[in-house]
Amino acid sequence: MAEQPLDPQRLEALRLSVASGDPARAMPALAALREVPPEQAVPLLLLGLQQETFMIRSLSCAGLGYKQSELGWEALVAALQRDDDPNVRAEAANALVSHSVERAWPLLRDAFVANDHWLVRCSILSAMAELVDVPLAWLLELARLAIADADGTVRVGGAEILGRLVAEGSAEARAALVALQADPDHRVVAAVLNGLQA
Repeated sequence: MAEQPLDPQRLEALRLSVASGDPARAMPALAALREVPPEQAVPLLLLGLQQETFMIRSLSCAGLGYKQSELGWEALVAALQRDDDPNVRAEAANALVSHSVERAWPLLRDAFVANDHWLVRCSILSAMAELVDVPLAWLLELARLAIADADGTVRVGGAEILGRLVAEGSAEARAALVALQADPDHRVVAAVLNGLQA
């Protein structure tokens, strides 16, 4: 659906809904911004990031991934680095990748190291793994960080990326996968075996 500028009255109604901090009002208002041009949507998404409810902040991050602007980028970086809620940090990571993987990569790598929460780490893994034109060295570095994680779900994500790299001919990824065959988590071992069959 094409973006349509909103009349001032409708825009103000949406702003008040977002500012209310009430998820029942703010979430539909934020979702309605999908069809609104960035110059109108971004200020309301930034307002959403200031609300107390993590669901509102999380949806605002998602919106800033679609409605891209430099102000939105800066707000997403701040959310990734400083938000108290892992759901919001995870959504900010995804949104930054939507903007620019080249700009996002150093931030994501640092966030992966700084965040020991599995949700944030898995979100970064999946956001990077879905990309086609990403330097293999970045994926290898991320996968190595992931397979050293204490959480099995994160190690599975790392093993899956290594499997992709094996399919693309990486001897380093194959060696890392072989070493992971003795992992105590059966889900990791399954991902390793899948990767080695590539």
